[in-house]
Amino acid sequence: MPITDLLVRNAEQFPYDISLVEINPEMEANARRTWKDYELIEANPHELGRKEMTWLEFDMKANRFANLLLTRGVKKGDKIGILMMNCLDWLPIYFGIMKTGALAVPLNFRYTADEIEYCLKKADCIGMVFGPEFIGRVEDICDKIPQVRILLYAGENCPSFADSYDQYIEYCSEHAPNITLTDDDDAAIYFSSGTTGFPKAILHKHRSLSHSAKCEQNHHHQTKNDVFLCIPPLYHTGAKMHWFGSLFSGSKAVILKGTKPEFILKAVSDERCTIVWLLVPWAQDILDAIDSGKVNIKNYHLDQWHLMHIGAQPVPPSLIKRWKEHFPHHVYDTNYGLSESIGPGCVHLGIENIHKVGAIGKAGYGWQTKIVDSERNEVAQGEVGELAVRGPGVMTCYYKDLEATAECLADGWLFTGDMAEEDADGFIYLVDRKKDVIISGGENIYPVQIEDFLRKSDDIKDVAVIGLPDARLGEISAAIIELKEGLIPAENAPDREASEAKWNEKITEFCTALPRYKRPRKIIFADVPRNPTGKIEKPALRKKYNAEGIVARENEINA
Repeated sequence: MPITDLLVRNAEQFPYDISLVEINPEMEANARRTWKDYELIEANPHELGRKEMTWLEFDMKANRFANLLLTRGVKKGDKIGILMMNCLDWLPIYFGIMKTGALAVPLNFRYTADEIEYCLKKADCIGMVFGPEFIGRVEDICDKIPQVRILLYAGENCPSFADSYDQYIEYCSEHAPNITLTDDDDAAIYFSSGTTGFPKAILHKHRSLSHSAKCEQNHHHQTKNDVFLCIPPLYHTGAKMHWFGSLFSGSKAVILKGTKPEFILKAVSDERCTIVWLLVPWAQDILDAIDSGKVNIKNYHLDQWHLMHIGAQPVPPSLIKRWKEHFPHHVYDTNYGLSESIGPGCVHLGIENIHKVGAIGKAGYGWQTKIVDSERNEVAQGEVGELAVRGPGVMTCYYKDLEATAECLADGWLFTGDMAEEDADGFIYLVDRKKDVIISGGENIYPVQIEDFLRKSDDIKDVAVIGLPDARLGEISAAIIELKEGLIPAENAPDREASEAKWNEKITEFCTALPRYKRPRKIIFADVPRNPTGKIEKPALRKKYNAEGIVARENEINA
């Protein structure tokens, strides 16, 4: 069934049950600092950073937005971008777009103005909804995106170049538009990217999205009584497709705006959350806060929390061992997926397989896997090859990119670019990535983007960016920089160290023009090796600098 049918079903079966809660801990803290009247505080929970929505309100709000878009001439097959931070309106806007038969196009809130422009054009978006955090970036590109004829602003103080979402939606019908949808209709475009850093537009049908909901519920056994805590950004397939398990079961979900350990534990406690999806850094921060005494888990109601699962990056087995020491009653799962396979779930560990921590697991519900050689023939068990997956959640194609589609899709199989091996029990382990994408704290960092930026410096002769292991983030980006001749003393010169410190400061300052998450966390001054065809020998660099005790002069940039 179309994914929108699940929302309609929930509104009919559970109209007055809570579907979504939004919690903004910083807003609550500010309110409590400034408000003196206890009764006023208790009488205004909305102003304290907590909002909620029933399933009926959710569906009606989606209908209102759908009808607003229809009055603007939106038709089946059109594309509408979403550029918003997590909030209570995000999902109703997403479903409202799809209820018109148009495609929802979520955009990464970290995108620069140029990246937003590129993605809107790549996906053929004729409209976009954006929040207050993006006024400047959208204004910068207004004159460059004439095809985006609908600009709706969700927030207070609407800028002059956009129309107010809040103002217009109030006058729209709350009844569902008369649009027929099927599993074979296009539903959404998500953006991913390879090592080039140029995002690819990933096209999915309703069938893909609906299967991800079934898959999530099957893996984690959500019931109507479960409460899911959603922390990652909703533009990401990982966050949304895990939430789809709540959509499938008709259960409540909590959108938390903040990742501090005390925020997470308080949300779990106050909202009685039973299922929490974390990234490795957040899980480590919680454990560190407990061990340091910064938080005391005895001060929270956590007995109902029974499942902690992690995805988006490799999970250190030591982390789960440590987690189980503090939360022995928790079951644990990890998930593997790509935006091309509608996010998490094509491979998953399974809550009954904690003894296999370190593996990404086996084929998920409705999925098949195989590991192949360079000719795409299956390898013997235990041999390393490329992981391929097949199932109802595989993308239709890379939108408007036949060549890239042909490179990774064949006979229904999606060739992931990840190198893996299978053990004697059939569990899959990732060995390395065919691509050079760095996954830091669950976010993809594209080395070529950083390299291209650094090469703009007149002082840099060559540069290579690689990922190095990091206990908290999984990986961090490291820039191996070869300065132009004469700018830095020779290897063993007595003033080499002081010169490196000076250049570290200079390059650090230069990198402030990059978004914070793209700035290299380490700088290493050394020659950049290239092979005879001119390609950087990144495997050699990773081998050299990953080895314990080899990195000689690493200068960390404060993130």
